[in-house]
Amino acid sequence: MEIKVLGTGCAKCKQLEKTVREAVAELGIDAEVEKVTEFADIMAYGIMSTPGLVVNGEVRLAGRLPKVAEVRSILERAGA
Repeated sequence: MEIKVLGTGCAKCKQLEKTVREAVAELGIDAEVEKVTEFADIMAYGIMSTPGLVVNGEVRLAGRLPKVAEVRSILERAGA
């Protein structure tokens, strides 16, 4: 599973990365978590408000900080 956390490095973006890594660990899945910080790369996904979460190339969340349970649910629906 390919997971991208989109954000320029703000506190919420860093927290989302931590939350995603926690959810991946709880699920015990094989996933590559990548942090995307370049503005042009973030805009390529059509996200206007960070943080953003992309799973297997599909934008799943943007502009808010989810709880670990919500991220687990997103990953499970994406095929984790």
